[in-house]
Amino acid sequence: MDGDAVRSFSKVAPAWWDYTTLDDEILQDAARLTVSDIKQLERSGFTIRFFDTLESFYTAEALEYVEAWLQSTPDNPAGICGPIGPTAQLPLVAQIVNALGVDIRSGHFWGMDEWVVDGKEVEKSNPYSFAKADMDLCFNRIDWKYRLDEGNLHFPSVAGLSDYSSSFDDVRCLVMQGGQGEVKHWAFNDPVKREGAYSAEPPSPAEYRKKAARIVDLHPMTIIQNARTSGGGVVSNIPARALTVGPEETWKAEKVSIWHPGYHDNPFGMRLTALMISKNLADSSVPMSLLADHPNVQFNYYVHGIGSCEAEMN
Repeated sequence: MDGDAVRSFSKVAPAWWDYTTLDDEILQDAARLTVSDIKQLERSGFTIRFFDTLESFYTAEALEYVEAWLQSTPDNPAGICGPIGPTAQLPLVAQIVNALGVDIRSGHFWGMDEWVVDGKEVEKSNPYSFAKADMDLCFNRIDWKYRLDEGNLHFPSVAGLSDYSSSFDDVRCLVMQGGQGEVKHWAFNDPVKREGAYSAEPPSPAEYRKKAARIVDLHPMTIIQNARTSGGGVVSNIPARALTVGPEETWKAEKVSIWHPGYHDNPFGMRLTALMISKNLADSSVPMSLLADHPNVQFNYYVHGIGSCEAEMN
């Protein structure tokens, strides 16, 4: 963005930064992209894959787990960091491991994030708990003969944030998976509030990238999205704070793999972040765009979920 230009206020949350504060030319360029245009945004360090069916899409996402764990040994442990959203890949991971009898006990897994209520992460018994979802949908379904050792499961907690962060130095994170939220985040790396030092400009990409695993305040769009996708629309049930893996840990991952099934973010958002990463237009009001500086990023699209940005009254 032009440092001399006055940044617009957000159209949806004026007290926050988000993608609606970008120059309109970038927004319109993104909206015009066709499916074939998206594929042409590939460049060195940024790969784009299309999948024709949801079955192939989620199977490929599940295989990233298994392929990462197959590279792990007791002397050189490795693993994957994964999201809740999407989740359809998780039962497939367990099914593949059990069917093939893959011994993954030396592998590691990092949960990306977790809700925070009253200053503490929610209990694993909470129906909204991300750790509970990982265990119920994946790890508790893997035969005990093959499953990861319990100490190799790393879930963020308020008291254990330092250990969680340092584990990325102790173990190779081969892949960090993620979805993309409507506010253009991975994990809960949301834009920041428009206040104090950031009242006129959001943090620079370099400054934002220094953020490690932490507790964050969630952008209103993130709260509304999670109510829609996970809570039947009951916004009041969604916490306003969460724990999240940070850019600092993300840049320790050898690869960042983002999965777009077409129902977490919208057609415009899936275009905007691809354009900004491809063209190196990093701006912390669009946190996903900061991945322009990561050496190995892959976007995976369910091609029939990409949709169109054309106006259509429904």
